[in-house]
Amino acid sequence: MAKQRILIADDDPAIREVVRLLLEGAGYDVAEAADGPSAVEAASGAFDLIILDVMMPGCSGISACQQIRKKTMTPILFLTAKSQDADKVLGFSAGGDDYLVKPFSYSELTARVRAMVRRYREYGAAEAVAPASQRLEFGQVCILPETGEVRLCDESLALTDIEYRILLLLASNPKKIFSAQNIYESVWGEPYFYASNNTVMVHMRNLRRKLSQDGAYPDLIKTVWGRGYHIG
Repeated sequence: MAKQRILIADDDPAIREVVRLLLEGAGYDVAEAADGPSAVEAASGAFDLIILDVMMPGCSGISACQQIRKKTMTPILFLTAKSQDADKVLGFSAGGDDYLVKPFSYSELTARVRAMVRRYREYGAAEAVAPASQRLEFGQVCILPETGEVRLCDESLALTDIEYRILLLLASNPKKIFSAQNIYESVWGEPYFYASNNTVMVHMRNLRRKLSQDGAYPDLIKTVWGRGYHIG
C-alpha cells in the first residue's frame, strides 16, 4: 500500500525538518515548500494533507490556501503563532480545515494529522451516513457519496473535506437536529470544547454561502436557535 503523502510549507527550515522527521517516523511520505508560491505550485501534486504556516514570504498561508482551493480540496492544516478567534475565522474562511497554534506538542500534531488524513481517506462519521451507492437529492442539490461529489443546479460544487462531511452528515439524517457539539464530534472525530462552536459556525457559514451561489438554496440548512442545524 502506497504511503500517505503530506506537504509541509513553512519558511523556517528548522520547523520543516522537525515536522518532516516526525511525520516520516509516523510512516508518511513528506514533501517540503519554503514559501507560499512554492506551496501553491507543489499542491498540484497528489497529497492527503497540506500543512501551511500562516506567515510566509511571497504570499501568506492564507493567500496560498485560497489559491490551492482553486485546484484541490485536499485538507489543509494551518500552523500559526496567532491564537485569536478572528485569525482562525480568517483561516477557515480561506478554505482551511483545521488550526494548530504554535508552540504545539509533537503528539498533538501527529494526532491531528492522523485524524485529518483518516477523514479524507474514509469520509467516516460517527453518525449514520448514506450508503455509497445512494444519491441524496434536495431540490437542485445532489450529493453522490460514492464519488464524494456535490452538484448544485447540475454543476459541480467545490467543497472542502469538512464542508462535504457536514453536508453529508445532515443530508443523511433529514429533519434530525444536530447541535454544534454533535457535528464537531461526528465530523472532526475529537472531543468537543467551547471554542469548537466557533469552528463549526464558520464552516457552516462557508457551506451555506456556497449553497447560495446565484441565490440558490440559501435555506437548505436550517438553524433551530438554541438547538442546532438540520436539513429537510
